[in-house]
Amino acid sequence: MITQEAAGWQQPDWQRQQADLITEPGALLELLGLEPADLPGHLAAAADFPLRVPRRYAALMEPGNPDDPLLRQVLSAPEELHDSPGFGQDPLDEAEHTAVPGLLHKYHGRALLVVTGACAVHCRYCFRRHFPYQTHLSGQRWQQALDWLAGRPDISEIILSGGDPLTLTNRRLAQLLEALAALPHLKRLRIHSRTPVVIPERLDDELLALLAAPRWQTTLVLHANHPREVSEALAARCRLWRNQGITLLNQSVLLAGVNDCTKTLCDLSETLFAAGVLPYYLHLLDRVKGAAHFIVTDDRARILHWQLRGRLPGYLVPRLTREEPGEDAKTVIAG
Repeated sequence: MITQEAAGWQQPDWQRQQADLITEPGALLELLGLEPADLPGHLAAAADFPLRVPRRYAALMEPGNPDDPLLRQVLSAPEELHDSPGFGQDPLDEAEHTAVPGLLHKYHGRALLVVTGACAVHCRYCFRRHFPYQTHLSGQRWQQALDWLAGRPDISEIILSGGDPLTLTNRRLAQLLEALAALPHLKRLRIHSRTPVVIPERLDDELLALLAAPRWQTTLVLHANHPREVSEALAARCRLWRNQGITLLNQSVLLAGVNDCTKTLCDLSETLFAAGVLPYYLHLLDRVKGAAHFIVTDDRARILHWQLRGRLPGYLVPRLTREEPGEDAKTVIAG
């Protein structure tokens, strides 16, 4: 019997990292030397939205600290099960903007393609934690989107989202990009991904070659919320990608107990810029059911943003924004 290894095939390191998961709250707490004092509540919330944490990311957490900001983003919490007024399963009314299954069209000149329901990590504040992927990712999902895009020459930018598009293999991404490249009116490619934050090895040379092709003006938007998430391994890869002509941006979510602190936000901007990534958006929380304990009030957010403007050069101050259903663009709370 000839194995894949013997035939010259070897699983990429990032895929091995992606498969090396922690899926039980007790196991994550044990790894960090913490006592599972409220484990039944954590287990109940994990049953509603499964825990998924790569060990690669867990290694960035501070052992023995139950309030670690990285841990808070991924550990299921009893508060997720509380009903909160104004929080729902589709906080951005994305169902109203579905052109065809798997493709959302909200803003002029842009369309968003939901390429997968998979994520490398499950973030507890995720606005798509209740998204009906089964209705968007069945059958000839990509072909329906491609056919729709072919008839819309006004669309010049395609956004790959999910789930997380960088959980797909390079081969699968190449197939999709080849099909999109056949549509001459698509000039810009944007990819939103948190995978490199939790698994920096995902930014491998093969993916870089694929995205740096001259056919596209490519932008990679990372989702880092805390300076400790910008590891040196990630920074080194970002600097390489920037030097190859990939535009690198970051968008964060303002989260209580994670980054609702002026120093933390300043450090995040400084760390990102040193890695070649420009701070772009600081989002107010999308009001998705199960995430109310992460809310930061508008007044508090404005104060934090004003303090950032007093400490950083303007190009390091992300725009404070909110996405509101039915609006033609994101609402800028403070620029």
